[in-house]
Amino acid sequence: MEDNKMLNYLKVVLENMPTGWLGLTTHRLDIYDEDLAKTEFLEQFESLYKNNNSATPIAIGAALNNLPTAYDYIRLGHPLSCVLEWAIAKLQHLNPKNVISFSSKTIPVMAILRKNLLAHKNTQIIYTGELPDCFDAEVLKKVYGYKFELKQVAKVEEISVSDSDRGNSSIVYLSQQDGIGTLALSQNIDFYISFYSHLGSILLVNGKGNDNYISEIQHVRRRETIAMTPANCLVALKALIAKSAFDDQKNIDNHRAIVTNKTRVLNLIKEITGTTTKPLLGSSGLSVQYAIMMGLIDDALKNHKGKAIKFIVPPNCYGGTNDQARRIAACIDNVEIVDLLVDGDNEMVQSIDIVLDKIASEDAIPYIIAEIPTNPRVEVPDLIKLKSVLSKKRKTTTGENAIDPVFILDQTFCPNVHFLGEGEILSTFRAISYASGSKFPSGGKCTAGYCVGNNKTEALMEKIETHLRLCDNEATHLQIEILAKQLPSMNQRIMNAYKNTREFVSFIHDTLPDAKINFVTEKLATQGFTPSVFSLDLPTKGNTDQEKESYKRALNLKLINLMIQEIPDESKFCVSYGQLEGCYWTVPATSTQGTTKEGDKDYIVRVALSPNLDLERHKKVFLDFVENI
Repeated sequence: MEDNKMLNYLKVVLENMPTGWLGLTTHRLDIYDEDLAKTEFLEQFESLYKNNNSATPIAIGAALNNLPTAYDYIRLGHPLSCVLEWAIAKLQHLNPKNVISFSSKTIPVMAILRKNLLAHKNTQIIYTGELPDCFDAEVLKKVYGYKFELKQVAKVEEISVSDSDRGNSSIVYLSQQDGIGTLALSQNIDFYISFYSHLGSILLVNGKGNDNYISEIQHVRRRETIAMTPANCLVALKALIAKSAFDDQKNIDNHRAIVTNKTRVLNLIKEITGTTTKPLLGSSGLSVQYAIMMGLIDDALKNHKGKAIKFIVPPNCYGGTNDQARRIAACIDNVEIVDLLVDGDNEMVQSIDIVLDKIASEDAIPYIIAEIPTNPRVEVPDLIKLKSVLSKKRKTTTGENAIDPVFILDQTFCPNVHFLGEGEILSTFRAISYASGSKFPSGGKCTAGYCVGNNKTEALMEKIETHLRLCDNEATHLQIEILAKQLPSMNQRIMNAYKNTREFVSFIHDTLPDAKINFVTEKLATQGFTPSVFSLDLPTKGNTDQEKESYKRALNLKLINLMIQEIPDESKFCVSYGQLEGCYWTVPATSTQGTTKEGDKDYIVRVALSPNLDLERHKKVFLDFVENI
């Protein structure tokens, strides 16, 4: 009875949900508490469910629209993933926090393996039927360092574990499902992972003794993959309501369109980047970065056995990059993170030169991850000097040739710049670039990312593709379809957004000359660097450094809140950029640099403009702000 009530409620929810639940990649920060991600949203959603008896569909729609943000970015989770997890938890009589959906079929297993590796705990993976094609036990053990036993059984009832075996071991049960249904949970099993055709997977954390896994599994979803996509969650919810199996026929019927879209996207990326090697498509920018890092580690283990692997990373770059790199190093003994100082009084090229000399003396393997332009300071290094430093032949202390670096470039801010093609600045040594697709490539319509390599990296790109597939982190069919529609207009959108940004930056400079603005020079813009993001260091006052910092931080929020209040249809407190319309405001220290060390955070305003917004209105509100400081 209760289950039917819940399913009927879900049907009403899906019929009246906000369009943004399905179509947005980023959500409002002003109604988002990161510490209560998913929880706050579901508490109010549950309240709506309990009071649903007299509510009209219109009232439900309005109430759903007013719910607090579940996650600020759909890669981490979103309203539909929360609702799906809530519904399954209801059916299984679990807390919703114990249900976690993934776009990947492999990563939920890896999340458990990662925690057990660090806790020195055994893992038994037991499965019925067949394992997903992407699951490669040998590579998971050899490259990722995970330890586990793998066992196939005919049916779940065969799983019987004595108390003596349970002390220092987790039991993970894997199964392929053709629909969302209830599972008969057993105390013998700690984790249930169900694979759902082309949709992804759902993990159930079983038993209070395993609650300490939940936050770490969520963190793996946050950093190494994505949640089940909104479109796929919608398919799962509809199947759940109908109590039916998934309809794979649509997927089969669209096979030709899927192939056509992927071919088109790959060709467009080659054209946009000026490269000729095969591009790779991932479910998000961080999914791609994870494959890059693990692919390079795999290559190093094969070709440079026993040598230390050094990932050189700016400590104040995007928090996801920083955090993911350090998480990988925590799991693999011979991998270490080396800080690359790039902002403020530090210059990227000089820092790279110093770090590469030191790593050469240690006869280690150098992999550099850098953003050009940098985030959030929007700085571009001297590219001629960068090429010289990266091409420089170095020696070990014994006089042997040092291992040449691989330069991994995050060019999300300027995906239109040709870095890697034949004759370009990064074409003569091993270099790979990648971009987050939720920005300019898709215009904010999906999270899919991509990477390309120059002609020196063909073998490396094959390794990267191996790990992208192993993690089941390739872009979904719908993501590829969206990219096929959006990529053709990307370069024009970049140029239009840059023009708006340049005009706004010039206006702020004239209106508030004491503010420090970080943006590309017009000379750099003529070289192709046309970002639509700038950072703003507002003027401050006070008798002490602490007073000045506190005043500036309060002023940051005053400006952002005024913009949102006065232009609610266009100005958003949000982390994104490269969207099709509107203006996005954030403070990096509290959003994109969330996991960065406190001393490296930037408490400044980061502003991103789109090709389509009322620029004169934004100028007017900014002028009002200045007059009331």
